[in-house]
Formats: sequence, structure tokens, C-alpha cells
Amino acid sequence: MRARLRRGASGGRAALAGAVAVLVLGACAAGGPSAEELAVVEYAPESFEGFEASTPEEQGLDPDAVAELYWRAGTLESIHSLTVIKNGYVVAQDYFNGTDADLSQNVQSVTKSYTGALVGIAIEEGCIAGLDEPMMTYFPELAGRVADPRKEQITIEELLQMRAGYPWLEASAEGVELLFHGFAPSNVVDVPLARDPGTGWDYSNLSSHFLAIAVARACADDDLLAYAQARLFDPLATTPSEWTQDWEGYRLGYTELFVTAREMARFGQMYLDGGRVDGEQVVPEAWVEQSWTPYTESAWYYKVGDNFDRTAYGYQWWIIDAGPHTYRLAWGHGGQQIAVLPELGLVVVVTADPLRGQLGDEPWRLEKANLNLVADFIAGLPEPDEA
Repeated sequence: MRARLRRGASGGRAALAGAVAVLVLGACAAGGPSAEELAVVEYAPESFEGFEASTPEEQGLDPDAVAELYWRAGTLESIHSLTVIKNGYVVAQDYFNGTDADLSQNVQSVTKSYTGALVGIAIEEGCIAGLDEPMMTYFPELAGRVADPRKEQITIEELLQMRAGYPWLEASAEGVELLFHGFAPSNVVDVPLARDPGTGWDYSNLSSHFLAIAVARACADDDLLAYAQARLFDPLATTPSEWTQDWEGYRLGYTELFVTAREMARFGQMYLDGGRVDGEQVVPEAWVEQSWTPYTESAWYYKVGDNFDRTAYGYQWWIIDAGPHTYRLAWGHGGQQIAVLPELGLVVVVTADPLRGQLGDEPWRLEKANLNLVADFIAGLPEPDEA
């Protein structure tokens, strides 16, 4: 089966003939697209800053698999964009549900991976002393108010790993109220620990926010956006349209960074390239490896799909198994994704309705569909020696 009518692609596709009827019957029986449906899928991209355009064939991807990926994307209710980068070239891109390339949107918890990058930069520069530095170093005004001595033991590394002992807020009504009311530095004191630091994993938006406050206080005269713009966003040709602040003016380290799909692609490619952009070392190469090291296995609470497996956690990045492959994932509510598969030189970016403030079965159904779109595609890719 072949896809044609791809915007911007060089050369056309010949009309399907001969075996089409057999292929159509096979595809329909399996519940997938027919050959005719695949033949009119459009996904050819335009070049944009950081990436020249190419085709799947030229970069070693099966165009039929890419066509099916975009056909499936077109059936999803909440997806906004899908971008495929291979070997440093954009080989496929399209926008859905009334969106376009100019949309800068809330990427939800993908923000955490940006926060993690800023922590790595801050440690490299020395304004944060290191991974073993106590969290309380950056909240000196609260030291006399901390009744739980375990909080004195929490380190920067445990915050990065989500092993600091703070709870998954979405698991309780009180936690959800706090999550949507807005965090403050005083939460260091008033949010109780769910476990001893370092003894287990809990998904913690609060931990990511404490990291952002620490970097802001140690390195940025309290304005994390200015620090991030100079150290991270400028090299990535990124200008966030917004990064929401808490009640005391600190940028949210866990959510509500507003960027475009193209800007997300540059961030993913930087990590794939060992933290470099155009030869410049933006994020320390060792930090990329540390961030992608699994410190907790099987972290996530719920099944996502048959090819979305393992769900290990590093430093503000997920590690996901899909078929024969292991990819690294920046994952945000609604199904925002930057998926990086180093062994194949692949970056896949998805933006979707961020479903702000929406929790429960229906938002989770929409999010799973977007997550499984990428996991199923990666699971079907050949291993490197077969590619």
C-alpha cells in the first residue's frame, strides 16, 4: 500500500493497481485503513528552523507505515499536530482539528522535561551545587517551620526522580484542589509526605515545581523564564508565548509552558544530539544520559496500551518500551509528547487538546488514544539491523 498526495513531496505516486483489491480486503479485515484511504493521506512537511524537509524513503522509513500513522492520527478526536523527525530531517508533519503551525499551546507536563534540562544547566554552571544538595537549601525562610524531619533529607536528585516522598496529588480531593488552586513555596511545609524520601516513586507535580523554584532562586534572581530564555530557549530558537506563574510569581515547573510543535521538535532533537544545538553544548551530554536512566521501573499507575510498556522514570523523562524498541518520552496531560528513539535517530512530536482542568475517564480515554498512536507506530518499526 502506498500513500500519495503528500504536500511538498518531490515526485508523485503512481495510481494503485493490481493487488489493491487484495490489500483493501486485508486491511479492512484487520480494522485498519484501506489502500484507497492510505493513497490519499497527506503528510509531507515544509522545512522549518532547525530542519530541512525530506521524505520517509530517503531517511529509511517505510512510507506506508508513515501513511498509516497519519491516517490514524486523522481519526483522533483531540489531536492537534503530529511531526516525525528522522536523522535530523522533518519527514512528515500535519495539523488536525482546525490547528496550524502557529499554535503555541500549553504542553502540560512536557514542561517537566524542560525544567529538568534547566536543572542540569544550573548544576553545570554551579549555581545549584549538585544532585545531593538538600531541597531545603533553597527554602531557607521555611527551615524553622518544617515539623517533619524527613523533609530535611530530600535532595535535588530525589525531586528529579519523583522519589522525594511527596504524594500524587490527583489521588485525593484535597490534592486536586491544591493542584488547581496553585502551588507556593509554603507547600514544602504544609503538604505531608506519602513515604520516606528515596524509598519509592510517586508522580509529583509539586516536586517539579520545587525544582523550578530552586533554579529560579539560585540562578535567576527569581525569574526562571529570563534564565531559561538565555540558557535554553534562545539556542533552540524558542519563544514561549506564556509560562504561567504561581501566586508568588514563580514559573510553574510542572505545567503550562506554551510552545509550538516545531519548538518541541527542536527540544527533542537537542536531546537526541546529546544536548547539542548546531554544535553548541546547551545541556550537558552527561545530563542527557542521566535524565534517560531508569531509576524506577513500572512507575505509572494505569495500563495505557499493548505497546506502551515498562513506564520507567528518569529525571523528568519517561522510558517506554514499545515492541523491540525503547524510547524516551516527555509526556503531558492530554497526550502531549516528545518521543525520542535514539537507536533510529527518530523524534516524534504530538500536541493535543491539553484538557486543562479535566480529569476522569473521558479525558483519560482521549489521552490514551494519543499515547498509543505513537507507541503503536514505534512498536512496528524494524530493529536497526533490519532497517
